[in-house]
Amino acid sequence: MDEQSILGNNHIEDVRWLCSLSESELDFLMSLKTLIHQRAKKIGHEALVKKFDLRTLRALGFVLMENLKGQLKDLSVNSGFECNLLNHNLNGSFSSMTTEDLIPYICSDRRKRIADMFFQDTPPNQKQKTGDGGCV
Repeated sequence: MDEQSILGNNHIEDVRWLCSLSESELDFLMSLKTLIHQRAKKIGHEALVKKFDLRTLRALGFVLMENLKGQLKDLSVNSGFECNLLNHNLNGSFSSMTTEDLIPYICSDRRKRIADMFFQDTPPNQKQKTGDGGCV
């Protein structure tokens, strides 16, 4: 497998970040992408969805989580609010992973939806209906 077929049009930094997310953080991003797709379809601009690539979703997720963190700070509930969605620079094992190192995270059954969701243009709700899945 060559690097382009694994990463698609994404930067390796963004794919590393995506692989470092927890299941709940992935669910958040997938829900965000689904919402974007539904709203674009509703207003008749489905082509707009393609502009929300992984890098854009990463930035949008960061902004939303910073906003939430600020609201929690105002409520004095901010203790221990840690989230990989807020990490710009990865530390630990993901920061130095090569494309080959990322393959198990993208192609494993547990993380298969990463590849399904962010490396192809099909909306997530359509993938679940068709049963289309697999490794990039």
